[in-house]
Amino acid sequence: MGRILFLLIFGVAGCAVLIGLGTWQVQRLAWKQGVLAQIESRIAADPLPLPAAPDPDADKYLPVTVTGTILPDELHVLVSRKHVGAGYRIIAPFLTEDGRRILLDRGFVRIDAADATRDTGPQTVTGNLHWPQEVDSYTPAPDVTENIWFARDVPAMARALDTLPILVVAQSRTGPSVTPMPVETAGIPNDHLQYAITWFSLALIWALMTAYFLWRTRAGDKKAD
Repeated sequence: MGRILFLLIFGVAGCAVLIGLGTWQVQRLAWKQGVLAQIESRIAADPLPLPAAPDPDADKYLPVTVTGTILPDELHVLVSRKHVGAGYRIIAPFLTEDGRRILLDRGFVRIDAADATRDTGPQTVTGNLHWPQEVDSYTPAPDVTENIWFARDVPAMARALDTLPILVVAQSRTGPSVTPMPVETAGIPNDHLQYAITWFSLALIWALMTAYFLWRTRAGDKKAD
């Protein structure tokens, strides 16, 4: 009887913990969906003039319209587009009408178009302010010789192009040879549903295993009698 009671308590406690973790992930899923909805609403809002001092937290995803000049220099950030393949994001310096040099993410070109000549000069661009968190301890350093970057590191790119650490990701076209890759929520991780399914599945397996061991223990006790 003692073994049965121990297995029952152990089984119920384990199921409770796993169900609790699954429930927490469901709650996190609802929270994350709300956050993504807010971000999508912000991305799609009417564009505003570029703030005087953009804040990476308060102004992230803010839609803006900037008028100025695309300058003839650029960095190539290695990316891949679904159904298209590998290529580069073209990051160029942009001189605004009020004299600020900022970064402009013009969009995507294929690998073989990396060294092609692209339109520069006066331009009005609609896009979103962004400070992407793409760099971690595993990100390789840029290959300066080949002009290949492996992530959009805004402070480092700003130093390389002598601009302010302000990045506008274009929604509108900045030239016929560049395809915009605007800011979107698709790249923001939201794995809470998968985690919830995992925890609930483990809870079910735990319950079945508990029932199996209880059955074996009772059957053994009956044989012993």
